[in-house]
Amino acid sequence: MLIDTHCHLHDARFDEDRAEAINRAREAGVQAMITIGCDLDTTQKAQALSLIHDDIYFSAGFHPHEAKLAHKNAADLLRPFALHKRCVAIGECGLDYYYDHSPRDVQMDVFVQQAHLAAELQKPLVVHVREAFDDCLTVLDSVPNLKTVVIHCFTGSLSVAKTMVDRGYYLSIPGIVTFKAPGELVEVVAQIPLDRLLVETDSPYLAPLPYRGKRNEPAYVVKVAEKVAEIKAMALDEVAAILTDNSKRVFQI
Repeated sequence: MLIDTHCHLHDARFDEDRAEAINRAREAGVQAMITIGCDLDTTQKAQALSLIHDDIYFSAGFHPHEAKLAHKNAADLLRPFALHKRCVAIGECGLDYYYDHSPRDVQMDVFVQQAHLAAELQKPLVVHVREAFDDCLTVLDSVPNLKTVVIHCFTGSLSVAKTMVDRGYYLSIPGIVTFKAPGELVEVVAQIPLDRLLVETDSPYLAPLPYRGKRNEPAYVVKVAEKVAEIKAMALDEVAAILTDNSKRVFQI
């Protein structure tokens, strides 16, 4: 049994077969899925989906791309959703200096607001960071009483991974780990303790091999776990049990 800790099941790319995709995940052994809000609209859709499926939870957040939609009032906009019993995290939020779809100062402001909201409500913070690790750490270090930090879709270097884990953060491993050129991600998985790792699909994006180039879906989180088990030279059942325990501990599900 596994938990897909980060997917976007409410995305329009699932509109034609969402129920089937959810059932395929269940049949593959996925016992829970967390569908992730990226702005007010997607957070609302994620919440609605969580209310009709006992094994689907949601997060409330503003992605750095969408930070411009919530400058100065992100926390107030998210609070009603964040207080809901099916909301298990704040985010995804963070900094993306690769695309810069929102101004960097606005990204920073909205990220800080969400970090404080997560600390206030004692919910995990799901962080998106791309080419902004130093500023990301500056923000996280500035917010006291953060309960748990999850670095979503981690693809950074081993050095960065060790820095994050030394702070007590969790690294969420995406399907990129199965690619032929995954950067340092294989080495990250090999060297980072298994009790600091989670697995995710980020579906409908980033489908793992052998599905690369197709729409991703939560069932494929099994392929990510299989690769983690291969890298760790451990049995899949043993790895899956630890990853699931990690997910339950982080998200309190």
